[in-house]
Amino acid sequence: MAKIKIAQYWGAGCGGCDVALLDIDEKILGVAEIADIVFWPIAVDTKLKDVEAMPDGYITATLYNGAIRNSENEYVAKLLRKKSVLMVSFGSCACFGGIPGLANVTNGKDILEYVYGKTFSSDQRDKPDKVYPQHMTHTKDGELELPVLYDTVMTLDQVIDVDYYMPGCPPTTNLINDFLGVVEKHVKEGVPLPPKGTVIASNKTLCDECKRKKTLKVVGELHQAMDVDMDPDKCMIEQGVICLGPATRAGCGAKCLNANQPCRGCMGPTAEVMDQGGSMLSALASVFKVDNTETRLNEDDIIKLMQQVKDPLGTFYAYSLPKSIIKRAVKEKKARKQEAKT
Repeated sequence: MAKIKIAQYWGAGCGGCDVALLDIDEKILGVAEIADIVFWPIAVDTKLKDVEAMPDGYITATLYNGAIRNSENEYVAKLLRKKSVLMVSFGSCACFGGIPGLANVTNGKDILEYVYGKTFSSDQRDKPDKVYPQHMTHTKDGELELPVLYDTVMTLDQVIDVDYYMPGCPPTTNLINDFLGVVEKHVKEGVPLPPKGTVIASNKTLCDECKRKKTLKVVGELHQAMDVDMDPDKCMIEQGVICLGPATRAGCGAKCLNANQPCRGCMGPTAEVMDQGGSMLSALASVFKVDNTETRLNEDDIIKLMQQVKDPLGTFYAYSLPKSIIKRAVKEKKARKQEAKT
């Protein structure tokens, strides 16, 4: 039996997805039995030039984790798409933008100005002139190139065509094992692969997977998880703690909830939901009580509700801002023209 070829790449992300692939323990032996790893920068000494030299379609499947944050992320994503038969959006950052996607509230120029112009560092102690990274720098040894930082953080499928999605921060071992099992059966037994676009997770919401008791009671006040002595058996929302379970896809095993921590939404929205944050706000409004007689929220009531949320963007869009209807913060043209004049 000829072995398949697998690649793994780390885009804009924390690296936890790479570690998660190693956490499958003895299952990795099954991978080694059916596959050769031809590109994995943290584990295999294959250079980018080696990938560029591969024939198109040479790689059977690539697991791409991380968002598209700069020109190098985009170039490698497009290169691996060209060289791969199957492309898997691996982890929350690749699927929805993830935590890096929160950078969409600003732009590349402002980020560089803050980091290199406003933030003090020890190497600037004797350097009154601010030094900013340049895309190209000429040295006596040749030209040095740095990736271009984009204004907008993008999901993988906003840049290339994607075959499968495996959400999670990082994907849990059971999801990874499920996918690898499908690939193994396809290679050994000819079992068909899932339809293109399949999400390797449950189609239900996390609330369907959660074992906490729900009584459909309304809540009148919101709390931070750290400020509440939470009952481990009771629904967190009914205890006034925002949990994104109603707007989040199941499949992770409710690990955070089992540790008495609220869901933050890393598995992303279900197939029926266009905007995870909007869906969660709707679910929260349905149980939020304004006073003893009124449970239907008007615009003023919604404002009162939102004022109790310490960080609305980070709460409702911690993992999914680039994939949401909002996608990013924008400036009005008039404001931009005025900014340019000043």
